[in-house]
Amino acid sequence: MSEPGKVKTIFNLSLLRRVFQFASPYKSKFYWSLFLAIFLAVISPIRPWLIQLTINRGLQAGTHFWFLKGAGPLIIGITVIQLALLLIETVCRFIFTFFTASLGQSVVKDMRVKTYKKVISLNLSQFDKTPIGTLTTRTINDIESINDIFSDGLIPIIADLLSIIAVLTYMFFISWKLTLVCLAPFPALIIATYYFKESVNNSFIRVRNAVAQLNAFVQEHITGMGIVQAFAAEDREFKKFDTINKEHRNANVKSIFAYSVFFPVVELVSALSVGLLVWWAAKQSLYLADADKPEIVGVITSFILCLNLLFRPLRVIADKFNVLQMGMIASERVFKILDNADVTDTSSVKNLEHKKINGSIEFDKVWFAYNDENYILKNISFHIKAGETLAIVGNTGSGKTSIISLVNRLYHIQKGAIKIDEVNIESYDLFYLRSRIAVVLQDVFLFSSSVYDNVTLRNAEIKKEQVIEAAKMIGIHDFIMQLPGGYDYNVMERGATLSLGQRQLLSFVRALLYNPAILILDEATSSVDTESEQLIQHAIDKLIAGRTSIVIAHRLSTIRKANKIMVLEKGVIMEIGSHKELIEKRGFYYKLHKMQFERQETTGLSV
Repeated sequence: MSEPGKVKTIFNLSLLRRVFQFASPYKSKFYWSLFLAIFLAVISPIRPWLIQLTINRGLQAGTHFWFLKGAGPLIIGITVIQLALLLIETVCRFIFTFFTASLGQSVVKDMRVKTYKKVISLNLSQFDKTPIGTLTTRTINDIESINDIFSDGLIPIIADLLSIIAVLTYMFFISWKLTLVCLAPFPALIIATYYFKESVNNSFIRVRNAVAQLNAFVQEHITGMGIVQAFAAEDREFKKFDTINKEHRNANVKSIFAYSVFFPVVELVSALSVGLLVWWAAKQSLYLADADKPEIVGVITSFILCLNLLFRPLRVIADKFNVLQMGMIASERVFKILDNADVTDTSSVKNLEHKKINGSIEFDKVWFAYNDENYILKNISFHIKAGETLAIVGNTGSGKTSIISLVNRLYHIQKGAIKIDEVNIESYDLFYLRSRIAVVLQDVFLFSSSVYDNVTLRNAEIKKEQVIEAAKMIGIHDFIMQLPGGYDYNVMERGATLSLGQRQLLSFVRALLYNPAILILDEATSSVDTESEQLIQHAIDKLIAGRTSIVIAHRLSTIRKANKIMVLEKGVIMEIGSHKELIEKRGFYYKLHKMQFERQETTGLSV
């Protein structure tokens, strides 16, 4: 993913406006933050002025200020005022920090919800092209960076700039000549700030890219750890990880180096400013009368405090600009997901939202390709009546899985039409359509949760009595009751504590509970032992009864029971008919049957 330009990213007002649209429900916090930023900026020069006043008046005989007469009462009175002012400033800074951080977290919450909602609505093709770790980074890390726009970025920058303006205004008001003397080293600070900002920005971009690569790499390899260990590839994969991790380290070290240079430069410029202040004051005092010297002492003290107030935000403002910029870059990445037009189309005809689906399926001259160029399915046409079973056979890569992916609109076809009950599937409400289709895959995915949650998918409308009844029908209830906790047993991530056959049976219970009109079985019995196969075959018979079914299978018993058998080869239908018809035809299916199934018939072994 290409990175946006630096200047373009910071000053992209339309992008910033989109970010702040998420803050619109929290306008009160935003306006209070701005008010407090202005208030803190206005009161920032008051304390230096009060100290200057204390020195100037406190060293003079017969001094008075307002109702305070005499040096002692004046000093005590101004000290009390300063303590009150300090307390007010502390409370205001606490509220300001809390409001900006709270605003950022509120925006992050809403944006993460919207992003995740968008991610789960993307077409499956997007997940084929985008690493899961990258989407994880966008949803978690990048959105967290957007929080910094509010907590450490735009609003704090505005507060710091207002504070700088207020202090400089006060300094110029007291003595414009002395202010210019103190600001003489500032061009060096401006140059250092620019190079610091550019260096840290480049390293931050490298860090964000490295984080995305680390997330993608770790997620993929932890998921596929069984393959890594089975082929003794730990060392090779560790070296790849080490390379990505070093890039992450190097990018961070570069930013650390920039900080290590910049902050001493700020301290040096600050020291030079104070030195010039003292030099100018010493030179001026030679020409002042004794009566005027308390005035110059007060001004010097006030200016030293002002320089501290001036350099305090200058030390961090460049860093905050980088934080703002990285938040904008992160927001641009997140908005690319939110603006992704390749989403599941749910804008279907509303009068078909709850049209009863009986289950007849028709493919009418369907052409399909994953990348719009290399067609996986070519001119596919077939028809299944409601309640019939279609078995699809063919070599690996022939397009079997692609057909079942199209039935529930996981992908969109390029040519032709797919109809259910003589209605184009694009006309159905997507979620209703999928609720009437159950898919049982060979690789069953179970979440790290209870058996009950996995078979109901946390659907509160499904009662436990229904789950038990379905489990008994499938033949797995007794096994579940033997587990610790029964239906509350945690199967762990991906069902790691269960065998393949047990996971498969749970997926059958899941499918049965949703009472689908159309059932899709993708090689559901191809990788289980003979005992599990018998249980699964029993479950398949229960599931298929009275439902339109599409079965991809290598088991002869399942295929023979099908009303129709379709033979695919390189995306083309070679033959279609019943088992008896295709055997008598002695064509492509006959050859496949002879090569792949004769051994199963004679030995009882699966192929």
